[in-house]
Amino acid sequence: MVKQRRIRAHSCCASVCCRRGPLKTLTKPAIFARETSCDCRAPHEKLTIAQACRGTPVDRPVRVYADGIFDLFHSGHARALMQAKNLFPNTYLIVGVCSDELTHKFKGFTVMTEIERYEALRHCRYVDEVLRDAPWTLTPEFLEKHKIDFVAHDDIPYSSAGSEDVYKHIKEAGMFVPTQRTEGISTSELITRIVRDYDVYARRNLQRGYTAKELNVSYINEKKYRLQNQVDRMKEKVRTVEEKSKHFVYRVEEKSHDLIQKWEEKSREFIGNFLELFGPDGTWKQVFQERSGRMLSYALSPRESPCNSPPRELSPLRSPSPPSPPARWHSARPSPPNSPKGASASISSMSEGDEDEK
Repeated sequence: MVKQRRIRAHSCCASVCCRRGPLKTLTKPAIFARETSCDCRAPHEKLTIAQACRGTPVDRPVRVYADGIFDLFHSGHARALMQAKNLFPNTYLIVGVCSDELTHKFKGFTVMTEIERYEALRHCRYVDEVLRDAPWTLTPEFLEKHKIDFVAHDDIPYSSAGSEDVYKHIKEAGMFVPTQRTEGISTSELITRIVRDYDVYARRNLQRGYTAKELNVSYINEKKYRLQNQVDRMKEKVRTVEEKSKHFVYRVEEKSHDLIQKWEEKSREFIGNFLELFGPDGTWKQVFQERSGRMLSYALSPRESPCNSPPRELSPLRSPSPPSPPARWHSARPSPPNSPKGASASISSMSEGDEDEK
């Protein structure tokens, strides 16, 4: 059953994918606009924002137009285009980029050329079409020519070319859809950073191999910047040596601390073993007392020879004395004893003879 359900689910997914067609992969940049890129042959009816939000019309996408200079293309530009692309369920985003001539005339000099700005927009994932040399002010003829349904831009009034707001008539026609600006990032902000830190970036590019002529830097400033670069390199070397020396001292302190700790542990162990051996109640004192007690006991009670020891042999220098004949008490006088033990033996024998006679 589980296997059959998996097969059914797989077939359902395959049928859905076949109906929708293969997924679109972004492998090519956006196209450049022609006279009109709208392939819909039906009359281009005017849409309201409510209709576009509901996903109508079904036969064509909602064509949204966003224009600008897009100099130093940054994340703020990309986020604005992302908002324009996601305004409606089915949006075709056309981005108009003004030429260098119009931009320099009405706004000021740009960092990037118009060709560089065109290419930057073509490689943004949210852009479907790039319109080169876009007009500064949008006319009804222009909107009709390119079949534009809505215009997307931030809601701040944009005063230029003698007008307080170049999008005023678009707003009045109900074709304006606002987007939100990204705070903290703009082309003017990026240029301000570069101008504010001009010396830093000039030194950076000199260090990377650019000449003073390419950077429009005078001879004196060039020598000053190069000297500052050398000073900075020396400071970096000194800072590196200081960090290495601090790291070395830290390692030495750490190792010395470990050595001192190990030495203290070994010292405590040595002292403990010494006290355990030679202290008041140490092992050495017990051993000494046991040995002295044994020696005293040996001195007071000598050990007996074992009963099964072999008999003591006489020395060859002494000859055995001949056996004395049995002497009777009345015929021979007993010889005087040579030792106290002999005397006692003779006395006992005499007393035994007296008792026999009686």
